[in-house]
Amino acid sequence: MPVVAAAVCPHPPLLVPEVASGAAPELDDLRTACLAAVDALSTASTIVVIGSAAPAVPYGLVRFPAAAGGSFAAYGAPGVRIGSGDPVLPLSLAIGGWLLEQSKATGLPRTYVAVPTSATPDECLGLGREIAAGNDRVGLLVMGDGSARRSEHSPVHLHPRAEIFDTTVASALQHRDLDVLAALDPDLATELQAAGRAPWQVLAGALESATLTPDLTYNVAPYGVGYLVAAFT
Repeated sequence: MPVVAAAVCPHPPLLVPEVASGAAPELDDLRTACLAAVDALSTASTIVVIGSAAPAVPYGLVRFPAAAGGSFAAYGAPGVRIGSGDPVLPLSLAIGGWLLEQSKATGLPRTYVAVPTSATPDECLGLGREIAAGNDRVGLLVMGDGSARRSEHSPVHLHPRAEIFDTTVASALQHRDLDVLAALDPDLATELQAAGRAPWQVLAGALESATLTPDLTYNVAPYGVGYLVAAFT
């Protein structure tokens, strides 16, 4: 059965209020947009969370069960964690799990899949098609930041192509242009430090057989990093 709903969210650790501390209100609009998008996954019977991981992670082999743990101790919030198992989830999946636990979809079965940033577009598209080919009513939660080089105050210095790249992705999400997502250049995404490239291409593969309506609800770069939120219902 094809994917019945999908949500696209970024994964800054500052989404977790305990991590953001006094700066938490600055991302209230982003949290609200993310939770609204994730709430739409409650129509599914199972959730698959897709997020990027280090290039060395073998493609397609790193799948984590619902109990897999995620910790935010490295970001100053040792008391915040998800899952009952060891904290093995990379940041993208840990934030995805945290969002699910705040949402209407919290009680649904879930699986986490870490996609290495080195995965090729064809590998990502193939994974998306594989997810959509199952028998379950799948809700897909796709975690990915845009470029981390959007301003002089970015984690990495400003790149002249960063905003163009993020605008291209935003337009593709808004108009469900799967061909544009599939054609994103891995080398350029790496140069721009856009962690969402591989997960977005998994989304493109998964939506090929789905007839869902897109809604881009957030497109801002508050800290020099592109944050995009979209829902497909």
